[in-house]
Amino acid sequence: MMVADMNRLEQAARISMGGFQDSEASAPPLPPASHTSLRLAGLGLTAVIVAVVLFQLVS
Repeated sequence: MMVADMNRLEQAARISMGGFQDSEASAPPLPPASHTSLRLAGLGLTAVIVAVVLFQLVS
């Protein structure tokens, strides 16, 4: 009985999420330029964090 209830809940969740998944699938992907700039920003932030940690260790 518990497994049947779990299956029904899972099926209901899939049905209710169907609209959200369809709208996400139709959304256009990010252009490569913004993806590259996000990576560059992340790399810069990582470099700043490493620099601050090293400065704290040396001081």
